[in-house]
Amino acid sequence: MKDSSVKKVLHQLRPYRLLLIAAVLCALVSVSLTLLVPVLVGRAIDHIIGKGEVGFGDVARILGYIGAAVAGVTICQWLMTYLVNSISCKTVRDLRRQVFRKLNTVPLSTIDTHGHGDLISRVINDVDAVGDGLTQFFLQLLSGVITIIGTLVFMLLTDWRIALAVFFLTPLSLFVAGFIGKLSARRFREQQILQGEISSFVEEYVGNQRLVKAFAYEQRSYEAFDRFNTTLLDVGFKAQYAGALANPTTRLVNAIVYAAVGIIGALTVLSGSLTVGGLSCFLTYANQYTKPFNEVTGVLTQLQTGIAAASRVFEVLELEDETPDRADAPSPARRGEVSIRDVSFSYTPDKPLIRHFSLEVPAGTRVAIVGPTGCGKTTLINLLMRFYDVDSGAVLVDGTDIRLMKRDDLRSRCGMVLQDSWLFCGTIMENLRYGNENATDEQVIAAAKAAYAHSFIRRMPKGYDSPVSEGGGNLSQGQKQLLCIARAMLTDPEIMILDEATSSIDTLTEIRVQKAFARMMKGRTGFVVAHRLSTIRESDVILVMRDGNIVEQGSHRELLRKKGFYEELYRSQFATQETARA
Repeated sequence: MKDSSVKKVLHQLRPYRLLLIAAVLCALVSVSLTLLVPVLVGRAIDHIIGKGEVGFGDVARILGYIGAAVAGVTICQWLMTYLVNSISCKTVRDLRRQVFRKLNTVPLSTIDTHGHGDLISRVINDVDAVGDGLTQFFLQLLSGVITIIGTLVFMLLTDWRIALAVFFLTPLSLFVAGFIGKLSARRFREQQILQGEISSFVEEYVGNQRLVKAFAYEQRSYEAFDRFNTTLLDVGFKAQYAGALANPTTRLVNAIVYAAVGIIGALTVLSGSLTVGGLSCFLTYANQYTKPFNEVTGVLTQLQTGIAAASRVFEVLELEDETPDRADAPSPARRGEVSIRDVSFSYTPDKPLIRHFSLEVPAGTRVAIVGPTGCGKTTLINLLMRFYDVDSGAVLVDGTDIRLMKRDDLRSRCGMVLQDSWLFCGTIMENLRYGNENATDEQVIAAAKAAYAHSFIRRMPKGYDSPVSEGGGNLSQGQKQLLCIARAMLTDPEIMILDEATSSIDTLTEIRVQKAFARMMKGRTGFVVAHRLSTIRESDVILVMRDGNIVEQGSHRELLRKKGFYEELYRSQFATQETARA
């Protein structure tokens, strides 16, 4: 998993390979100039022979060279840092785009089976961690590898015997770093998973604070969060501790290497094989040679976090997409006919829901769907909208199997109002135009009037340009639902689907909206999932569902006269004074 994630991240860098080559060239020049400085310093030392025997002219000239080299190093390092950060930020941008695009192309069942907070964490936190890991990888590892190779070459040219001693002692630090890296990798993976889980938990509880407070659940929610947080603390501490062990351990090994070089170099100077300036140069090289190992192990924690985060990001990118639309997808004439033929469906194979379900709905028919919770009412709507595909059988709209149609074509024929009123940050006008961005202001206002939303919109400070907060938090539940109804009306669809669409509206407004629906749905096919009598009784046909099957169907009066399951539901769910009206 680790190697695979690294390869996939490197593959993401392909569009920026020219920038990467430029960064490598800057690193090469920077390291070369850095390695040149100890040579120049050593030569300057060798020009200081003794008291009164200092070649000031030569030393001054060498100091000029050192100044130029240092200036070159500064410029190259700045340019390399700029290029690496640019590559990292652009890669993060690309990854975030890909993940968000993927979330819009996976089946709805995939979204439903993943924690929403966890998915959000992958889009934001994990992608950021990948970017941080990339920056450290290139700034530390790239320049570090070049430094190691360059230093080794310079040391071999200066004195091959000491160079070999350094070369053979250094793998000790590599062994230590590799061992600790394997030890900590699993911990960092656990840490990223827990961060996703805690994000999901927080998103769920923050988004439902009214319920938390209504049920006095604050203390219990805090205790549940504290359990998550304590576990994350424990796992995070172990991960950070394991990662932090690498740096001091490799520093100890590298200090031993440095001491060995000093001892061997001193003996070599005494034997006359090496000058004092050469020894100074060698000690500097030994320090520079081991420095990259210290730096890499110092950022090992970030690298491990980035690798763990990358694996979670690529898990999302590798999710299976929805079945693609056919290039030659038919687009039948828009009439609003719906035919459900011998459909079977279940969310999980071990729990059958809808079995051998059939239904014919001519264009312009208003169908109400009733039944106990879990009988398949909303599932039927999900299948009609092709949020889920049937396991067997077929759903036809206007005589064509919806699996053959383009999803956009199918869904453009349907207007949908759900019980959960969803609004986004923007103005009221922008929210109403969500389903028909080409609608004129006059059309938007007409739809709002038809949905009885115009009056409260007009009373707001900026009217239709009034801002809507996230999730419509600055509006009442009823106002949000009226806006959703107006938005659906604005799409002018052939099929209207109302899933408890008036559940949050007061009775008087509901009566008015029902009249508006009646006008709007003339000549249109309607599917109404509801429990309120006012929504059900005017339907052309009522389907009574139980355990995924239609057990009764007919008009309101016909079903009451049958005294079957519908009559039982009716008596149990609706007010007794409504019975007299039937």
